[in-house]
Amino acid sequence: MAAARQVLCLWALLGVPRVRCEPIRYSVAEEGESGSVVADVAEDAGLAPAQLSARRARIASPAGRQHFRLERGSGRLVVAERLDREEMCGRSRTCTLAFELLLADPLQFFPIEVSVEDINDHSPVFPDERVTFKIPERGDPGSRFPVEAAQDLDIGSNDIQAYSIIPENEYFTVFIQSENEKFIELVLEKPLDREEQPEMDFTLVATDGGSPPRTGSTEILIVVLDINDNAPIFTQKLYIAHVLENAPEGSVVLRVVANDADEGVNGDISYQFSQSVGHRHSLFTINSKTGEIGIAKPLDFETEKKHKLTVQAVDGGGLSSMCNVIVEVLDVNDNAPEIVVSSFSSPIPENVEPGTVIALFAVRDQDSGVNGEITCALEEQLSFALRPAFKNYYELVTVSTLDREERAQHMVVVTAADAGSPPLTSTHTFSVDISDVNDNAPVFNQTSYTMYVHENNAPALLVGAVKATDADAGPNAKVSYSVVPARGPEEEPCSCVSVNSESGGVFVLRPLDYEQLRQLEVVVSAADAGSPPLSSSVSVRLLVVDENDNAPLVLHPSAQDSSPPSSELVPAGAEAGDLVSKVVAVDADSGQNSWLSYQLLRATEPGLFAVGAQSGEVRLRRPPTERDAAKQKLVVLVRDNGRPPLSATAALSVLLVPGSWDAQLPQQSPAAGEDDGSLTTSLIIALVFVSLLFLLSAAAFVACKVCKRKELSSGPVLYGASSVQSYVADGAAAGTLPHAYCYEVSLTTGSGNSEFKFLKPVLPSLPAQHCSTGVGGAHAEEFPPVPVTMGDADFESPGMQSMAQLNGF
Repeated sequence: MAAARQVLCLWALLGVPRVRCEPIRYSVAEEGESGSVVADVAEDAGLAPAQLSARRARIASPAGRQHFRLERGSGRLVVAERLDREEMCGRSRTCTLAFELLLADPLQFFPIEVSVEDINDHSPVFPDERVTFKIPERGDPGSRFPVEAAQDLDIGSNDIQAYSIIPENEYFTVFIQSENEKFIELVLEKPLDREEQPEMDFTLVATDGGSPPRTGSTEILIVVLDINDNAPIFTQKLYIAHVLENAPEGSVVLRVVANDADEGVNGDISYQFSQSVGHRHSLFTINSKTGEIGIAKPLDFETEKKHKLTVQAVDGGGLSSMCNVIVEVLDVNDNAPEIVVSSFSSPIPENVEPGTVIALFAVRDQDSGVNGEITCALEEQLSFALRPAFKNYYELVTVSTLDREERAQHMVVVTAADAGSPPLTSTHTFSVDISDVNDNAPVFNQTSYTMYVHENNAPALLVGAVKATDADAGPNAKVSYSVVPARGPEEEPCSCVSVNSESGGVFVLRPLDYEQLRQLEVVVSAADAGSPPLSSSVSVRLLVVDENDNAPLVLHPSAQDSSPPSSELVPAGAEAGDLVSKVVAVDADSGQNSWLSYQLLRATEPGLFAVGAQSGEVRLRRPPTERDAAKQKLVVLVRDNGRPPLSATAALSVLLVPGSWDAQLPQQSPAAGEDDGSLTTSLIIALVFVSLLFLLSAAAFVACKVCKRKELSSGPVLYGASSVQSYVADGAAAGTLPHAYCYEVSLTTGSGNSEFKFLKPVLPSLPAQHCSTGVGGAHAEEFPPVPVTMGDADFESPGMQSMAQLNGF
């Protein structure tokens, strides 16, 4: 046994760091109050009280029941509950409670043994309160009559030390057998005389050695009988039987046999158990006639390994004898292993290192021998493993890296199996939750984004949204968005675009002008709320869609505010189709918004001139005549193809050079007067037509203004890439006004010139932004605003139309 203990200590020293082999021993008296101090275990273990709390010191008992507890603050070992030595150890000479003082960080064990000392807290107790003996008269002096001894649960000096008879008499004395504590004997010192005294009673008192001593008593009744001079005699003084703990109820354990030399009634023997403290006989039965002892209740090797019984044989004459029976219970594998968890950590972060201790547990089996040998294993687990710690303790440790995004919870099943046949097993499931660590950056759902916005948009217009997701959880998965510089931190991010930090919505902060900025690219960053935060970025391309916001600009004939338009000369011999002049105009818009068409709006002689719809060339429709005015005024309307269309006018002055008209014209016939009358009628009709046309133009102007206000109030309409019309293409960059302007046109019938005034812009100008665009040059080409003049206004019409009215054409 000593060699085995040395081997165990050597293994503990090699396998577990800082394990004390020699246990720390204390002693404590039983029946102490809860909280009674046993000893200063911190001082005896060489530890400071502060270390107990820092290293999470605790008491680990293999039996599972904690009789003591540790005060971490003072380092004292105190009684956790009332200790009853007789309940824990029975009548064993020694009563030692063994447990370990367990410390973590690092793992360290201190074996502790506490010996529970007996106190005199039990009085002797006889099995029977009254014992009757039937003794024949004229019995021989020295005859002995056995009495079942009193039982005292205390041991040592607190056990029974003496027996006495009260009151003392001359017939009986007490004899104590030193080799047999189960019964004592009353010794007959003087023959009895039934005729003199048929009955006798006295008290048998048992006294223990405690201080003060305790006593117990039983009443003895002596009935004097006629002579029955032979008592039953057992064939053995001691019977020993072996039985398996799983033997069924009713099984016969053994048979006791006693013989009596008397005959008749005095020779009839009956068997019975003597009443003893603890009622062990309740587990067994005895046949009063045959002496067979059977099992009355299931036996349990783990509860009691050996049962001591006393059998009494009584003949018909009242004589009796006793024998002892020992029933030894043999162990069978009827107890599955138990798993007792000492500590368990959950959740654990996903970035813990391999080898981290997750749980500490002990295994035990109440069976003995091979049936109590236990092995532990995990069920199909790749991330965790078991590592022996000390004695029957195991550690559950990690063996590989963990990933919460792959698996957020691990169900670790520990199986403990004994070596019995068949083996018994038990399992315990550890539910290990994995806590999140910020190890995943946000990921956008697209590699890049393309968004569209119509020029002249409203400020702070939402044009789209970006979306990023983070595989982490909690704050580590909360994504915030921001616009970052495209070429490094030293560059300021584009201030004309912003992004909502929570929703990812992309907003254009100021109106854009297609003629200045065709496209721009910004970089949007998505960052999580981890520590430290992780981020990713994506490119957002914003395409500006052209709107028809620039009216045609007339380049020829050029007109200034103060100078009249130049005059074109038409010789007298000009033919129909001859080129008089050409109107040249441009439009800063692109696509079909820049397609221009030309139309003769008014002329002194409407039938004399024609304008090419696509070329703007002004040609003679017929040869001039003497009736034609020498000075002809023409107004050419230039209109683009936008929706709604915008227009401008060009004023031409044509001088007809006089010549020999008569050579070319036929002589008037007498019917010329009639033609003049027809011409007057035609002029009246034309004047009425022009007046109606003016009214219709005014109505159209009002309707267009109302429609434009509705469109502006509803805001620009965004188009996706598939909804932009095919005619939107990148043309030559042309500048235009970046904001809407208010115009005031003053036209009078008597003045030779029209006043065209520019007022302040409606929206404040924003500074130019340095953003990456799709325009070839570093800056888009700009067209300066040019005032439009109407030229001379000396037409026959009652008044001139404003620019907005002309745009209606």
